[in-house]
Amino acid sequence: MFAIVEIAGLQYKVEQDQKLFVNRLKGDVGAKISFDKILLTVNGATTIGAPAVSGITVDAEILNHLKADKVIIFKKKRRKGYEKKNGHRQSLTQIQITGITGFDKEKKAAPKAKKEAAAAEEAPAAKTTTKKSDSETAE
Repeated sequence: MFAIVEIAGLQYKVEQDQKLFVNRLKGDVGAKISFDKILLTVNGATTIGAPAVSGITVDAEILNHLKADKVIIFKKKRRKGYEKKNGHRQSLTQIQITGITGFDKEKKAAPKAKKEAAAAEEAPAAKTTTKKSDSETAE
């Protein structure tokens, strides 16, 4: 079971108990967060959202706030004496996916609908048998 979720403007394929680094999120270490913009889910059957799948959320916990490795940007124009050195460190948040919820609602709704349909089929049959028994006793 996995889902493709949009987190901070980027799309990630996530599974339960997976750890991943995303762009810096608001929240303290240990805080629980949930993402509701689910683009695709696979749980036996594939569900594609248009643009998002409704009723399913991805729950996560913030493990750490940190910075990525430094990226050096060096620009040079040869024979001109132009050299420019610059650097950048991206701010990241490490999260752990604690669960993908919402599948249970679909599974529970389907058996209830089946039970109600079965009960609706059995109820008229029971009523007709009682009517026959009433008409037989009257004759």
